[in-house]
Amino acid sequence: MIGRLRGLLLSKQPPALLVEAGGVGYELFAPMTVFYDLPAVGCEVLVYTHLAVREDAHVLYAFRSEADRALFRQLIKVSGIGPKLALAVLSGMTGDALATCIRAQDIAQLTRIPGIGKKTAERLCVEMQDRLPAVDASAPTLHAGPNRALQEATQALVGLGYKPQEISRMLHGVETQHMSVEHIIRTALQATVTV
Repeated sequence: MIGRLRGLLLSKQPPALLVEAGGVGYELFAPMTVFYDLPAVGCEVLVYTHLAVREDAHVLYAFRSEADRALFRQLIKVSGIGPKLALAVLSGMTGDALATCIRAQDIAQLTRIPGIGKKTAERLCVEMQDRLPAVDASAPTLHAGPNRALQEATQALVGLGYKPQEISRMLHGVETQHMSVEHIIRTALQATVTV
């Protein structure tokens, strides 16, 4: 597998760039965030890559850092999100901003990304909750109790058969920062009784 490339930047026409390394020209597809940081054509460039093998093609994707590549790999594991949509997500916001939206379950912000509808945004929030620490372990709030409690409570409610939008509705307006997992679940379930 090709993990990274260092070579001469031959062209950059979003979403594709061409890098020559060892006499071979590699065509890579990248999110817009990569293009913002690229040097001028003819300069040396270093990118981290992900190779996607399909029946009809081998496609290389380029990223600025290993963290961005790891986030891309987590995104394509979400059902309904392929490499093109994952590139759109990473073009629409930084990895930190995406992590913040997912932790806060900010569906409205996620749906501003082209190609992301409400259902896909909800799926992103649910499926990416437990994957965020591995992607962005440097963020101090990821391992904090309140965020972990909300993540675990959401997973437990999904396990009980509730849909992500139902969970969002049940916990809408509830301040979960200092609540335990059990308290969040109890509060959500009480909300279904009163509705």
